[in-house]
Amino acid sequence: MSDQFLGEIQMFGFDFAPAQWALCAGQLLPISQNTALFSLLGTTYGGDGRTTFALPNLQGFTACGQGQGPALSDRTLGEVFGTTSVTLLESEMPRHSHAVNVYAQRDATKLHGTPLQGDAVTIPTATAPFADATPANAGFAPSMVGVAGGSLPHENRQPYLTLNFCIALRGIFPPRP
Repeated sequence: MSDQFLGEIQMFGFDFAPAQWALCAGQLLPISQNTALFSLLGTTYGGDGRTTFALPNLQGFTACGQGQGPALSDRTLGEVFGTTSVTLLESEMPRHSHAVNVYAQRDATKLHGTPLQGDAVTIPTATAPFADATPANAGFAPSMVGVAGGSLPHENRQPYLTLNFCIALRGIFPPRP
């Protein structure tokens, strides 16, 4: 591995920070022991700017570059945005249906609690899955297919592996453009 730049952030596939690196976990560092790194980061990620400054916190977040791409929001250094969970509204989902067909098995010898080849599952006695006067091979009654989700939020994180973001505490001071 080549020499890193001071303040460079990289991902590592293990659960510790290598020598001269620190996990990007938002921890406070003393300015007096890290003056060069403080000159690069300042209080962008926290700290009081007199005795402490903070490292970026990328725990559970996805890194994003600063600036603005075509048709994208403008992002500033240190900005935190997004949410870890979201509740979908009916207006946000495309219209669709879930068709379910039930085939009536008239042969009582082929009605079992666990189906075998050519069998049909027995109808629960406490449920009326079929609409009144249902002919053979008809659809379920509307009461059998209900709303799911209960208006609860679902997880909204990017796909991830067990990777940790780390920041270089020592290295080459980056040249200014």
